[in-house]
Amino acid sequence: MITLGIETSCDETGVALYDGKRGLLGHALYSQVELHAQYGGVVPELASRDHVSKLLPLIQQVFDKSGITGKDVDGVAYTAGPGLVGALLVGAAAGRSLAWTWGVPAVAVHHMEGHLLASMLEANPPGFPFLALLVSGGHTLLVEVEGVGRYRLLGDSVDDAVGEAFDKTATVLGLSYPGGPALAALALEGDPGRFRFPRPMTDRPGLDFSFSGLKTFALNTWKACDKTGQDRADIARAFEDAVVDTLFIKCRRALEQTGLGTLVIAGGVGANQRLRARLGELMEQQGGRICYPRPEFCTDNGAMIAYAGFCRLKAGQAESLSIKAAPRWSLEDLPAVDSCR
Repeated sequence: MITLGIETSCDETGVALYDGKRGLLGHALYSQVELHAQYGGVVPELASRDHVSKLLPLIQQVFDKSGITGKDVDGVAYTAGPGLVGALLVGAAAGRSLAWTWGVPAVAVHHMEGHLLASMLEANPPGFPFLALLVSGGHTLLVEVEGVGRYRLLGDSVDDAVGEAFDKTATVLGLSYPGGPALAALALEGDPGRFRFPRPMTDRPGLDFSFSGLKTFALNTWKACDKTGQDRADIARAFEDAVVDTLFIKCRRALEQTGLGTLVIAGGVGANQRLRARLGELMEQQGGRICYPRPEFCTDNGAMIAYAGFCRLKAGQAESLSIKAAPRWSLEDLPAVDSCR
């Protein structure tokens, strides 16, 4: 079964083809970073318009590189939520229309499920069950994953997601958009012993997160400094250390509570090298295993949607002819399906 995956939930247009026998046949990604950089963040209307102009050419590009045509496609998967409603509708309308044209089923995919299953695209994927830390611009989640569609939410962010906190703190420091990677690069030059930021919500039970206070702490620290280049680097390092320590503590706590031996890191912030190193140390101490997708599949991409859609199409799930988008959509509302491996 060959599945076409379409991702348009925010500011990246992703397309991929996944075959149940041969694996990933091809994928392509277009980022709108340059478009939104002048505004310091994503402008929803511009994002939607750019998806409209880029999506179909990107699909044709992936077809050409893979040697696939519409006649070869057995199903279409598109991100239906959560995300920006206008951007979601672009992918949903295109995906549902193509499926109707080709006479094949279409399936709506949960964006977060795509991230949770992205590691399945690697040569040595994790086995169920596992603990997943999903860290991105819009989400910070700890999820117990028992199988496809079998998710139990253990912890969530009560305010800013970790990626959002990275971007906002980068703005405080005058760094370019997108701020997360720029802040992480600057932190490499920082003195880890100069400032110590709080580790929010680690002094109480529970697995929820809060990162908005770290942004405020960084702002106040910046205001009290001489605002030199070294000040900027030292604050970046202190902020990153606080985030990584907080995620480390929460993951350790979740592993102890669930008894799971495999940790999967997913989402754009999952590409952060200091976070990967610390959580790698944690799993080595626990005698467990850590897994994460390659960096290009940490950010939003079509490959993860194609794989998640393949699993659901294989189980017989399909959408009606209506075109729907769900800007808010709980992972725990998804129906369970048999494993697709």
